[in-house]
Amino acid sequence: MQTHLWRPPGRRIRLPRSIIAILASAALALTGLLGAVAAAPQANAATCGTTNIALNRPATASSLENAGFPASNAVDGNTGTRWSSAFSDPQWLEVDLGSTQSICQVTLNWEAAYATAFQIQTSADNSTWTSIYSTTTGTGGTQTLSVTGSGRYIRMYGTARATPYGYSLWEFQVFTTGSGGGGGGGGGCTMGSSTPNFGPNTYVFDSTMSSSSIQTTLDNVFNTQKVNQFGTQRYALLFKPGTYSVEANIGYYTTIQGLGQNPDNVTINGDVTVDSFDGTGNATQNFWRSAENMAINPSAGNDRWAVAQAGPFRRMDVHGGLELYPASYGYASGGYIADSKVTGQVASASQQQWYSRDSNFGSWNGSVWNMVFSGVNGAPAQSFPSPPMTTLATTPVSRDVPYLYVDSAGNYNVFLPSLRTNASGPSWNNGSTPGTRVPISQFFVATPSNTAAQINTALAQGCNVLFTPGVYNIDQTLNVTNPNTVVLGIGMPTLIPQNGVNTMQVADVDGVRIDGLLFDAGTTNSNALLTIGPAGSSASHAGNPISVQDTFFRIGGDVAGKATNSLVVNANNTLLDDIWAWRADHGNSGTVGWTVNTAAHGLVVNGNNVLATGLFVEHYQNYEVQWFGNGGETIFFQNENPYDPPNQAAWMNGSTNGYAAYEVGPAVTSHTAYGMGSYCYFNVNPAVVNDHAFETPTGSGIHFNDIFTISLGGVGVIEHVINSTGGATPSNTTPVNIVSYP
Repeated sequence: MQTHLWRPPGRRIRLPRSIIAILASAALALTGLLGAVAAAPQANAATCGTTNIALNRPATASSLENAGFPASNAVDGNTGTRWSSAFSDPQWLEVDLGSTQSICQVTLNWEAAYATAFQIQTSADNSTWTSIYSTTTGTGGTQTLSVTGSGRYIRMYGTARATPYGYSLWEFQVFTTGSGGGGGGGGGCTMGSSTPNFGPNTYVFDSTMSSSSIQTTLDNVFNTQKVNQFGTQRYALLFKPGTYSVEANIGYYTTIQGLGQNPDNVTINGDVTVDSFDGTGNATQNFWRSAENMAINPSAGNDRWAVAQAGPFRRMDVHGGLELYPASYGYASGGYIADSKVTGQVASASQQQWYSRDSNFGSWNGSVWNMVFSGVNGAPAQSFPSPPMTTLATTPVSRDVPYLYVDSAGNYNVFLPSLRTNASGPSWNNGSTPGTRVPISQFFVATPSNTAAQINTALAQGCNVLFTPGVYNIDQTLNVTNPNTVVLGIGMPTLIPQNGVNTMQVADVDGVRIDGLLFDAGTTNSNALLTIGPAGSSASHAGNPISVQDTFFRIGGDVAGKATNSLVVNANNTLLDDIWAWRADHGNSGTVGWTVNTAAHGLVVNGNNVLATGLFVEHYQNYEVQWFGNGGETIFFQNENPYDPPNQAAWMNGSTNGYAAYEVGPAVTSHTAYGMGSYCYFNVNPAVVNDHAFETPTGSGIHFNDIFTISLGGVGVIEHVINSTGGATPSNTTPVNIVSYP
């Protein structure tokens, strides 16, 4: 029997808990052991599995002592972290196992604040509970309980405490009959390596390497990717914890990332730079690259991250300023920052639009058409349209991306940040990001040589999937069916469907996280590239939503791709965070044209209470966004109408000229939107007209805030901003603004 007596500082002083625990344990040891034996239904030890299926599963609790002791600590596999409740009875700790399980054993690893009376209860529906173990003589320490029962949900329900404090568990472990591995995606995943090979295009650096050798690799990758906009090469640059003196220029399809659990575990003394590398002086095509999870000490006081769409800057700590525009002050069309700190000024200068979420800035300077902030300390005050700043004090719901990191033993893990509500500032503002870890051994590490069938087998077994850099030909739909599955990409892995299959479908289950993928359309039309939840999905996922983040869609440009829909969201409560859906307006010869790279809709939302933060959708041929679910919300929307209608007759919505960029369905009664811009540039035929950019019913639950239209260079006209409100776009590239509607 093991008893942990250490606990973090912070409580007021009482009788030492070690004394309380020792006295209580001594008094109850004999009767507790006898009571446990008498009360516990016996399972056949030979058939009980050895894998803890509660590991890293979603956990909730009746209360917390404080935010430093969340429920997730009891299922993270770390005996140095714990859940601790309020100092009252009753209290409970609950784990969602994802599906109904036959449970044969529970192990409780108590801290000194243990339960003398408690039950182990199971439930099929998280409402009606059945007791499968009960005692009034709990012993504390590590209790291994043989039980017989089944359920999707299991909880420890405490009714009497051994000490004046609450209930506190280092670990809550659950074992099942014939249980296999239990990863983020569910049981059954065959354990892989803790130090996998991430493929030839992933470079892992550590601080023992010479700066010159690291610099040579960085330069070689950049020179390959500098102007390689539609090439097939993909690269991931990973830095283990340490300090590095290097200069990293980041080209196409390149991700740079620190492998620490927190950003400041990796420090770059130098710059991580995106500039106008193509010789135009502009940054309007600086797509498909990212920086994540590291600190930067810029060489000259300011870092430069002059990106367009699909260039996220996440979990970054800039010890200085950040310039979002090219050094030439040329055009720029970005962009996205989240979960970051910039101690100096963030300057946007020539950036047309930008969205920043859950961050700390020293200050902000600059505006062109649409600067949007939610949960950003140091953001400018709300002032749209003069200047065009849309500022929300908090982000209503957010959850940062899963990310790869290396622990102190040198093993790889993926960290899963916890859900936040009404968030402000980065998740790591006051220490480590709250959340749970999943060992990389519970991931299928995919390479382009793997078939879709192999990936599907891994998913069905309960594995998570990590896509390494490369281009993947997907000849059967990838089916994500287990709750809490993580599908993560490094190095902008690109998935191309073959023969018109739908690339990926997600079931109507809790907690799936998709991050870091590029969905590219194939040359045979697909109905949808990514579908979240089947049609008719009805489950609530409010407590553990599906999230799609830093995920991008492309129709044409590299190949003559076709897809009716890029992203379809049927599941309720889905989080969409930094999405760019792009029907290409330029690319390789023969891949772009009105009848070549055909695509109707960038995003279709049928689920209720879906939230989009940072939504970029461009050039689709029908309604570019269609939103049919109630309770939807969008914070920041950037759109360009299709450039290439050959004539007005080719682009008619019945008797109406063109299609709205963003349609809220006629039956919707509640929808909210902030910071929305739609642009036109009908360069194939400037005589083309779009009647209106936004279309919505006008009930009391409909709220559009800070929206506008603009004609780029006066090439074409949008007649109205929303429905029939707002005038025609002038020819001098100035916006038509609406502060609120209706």
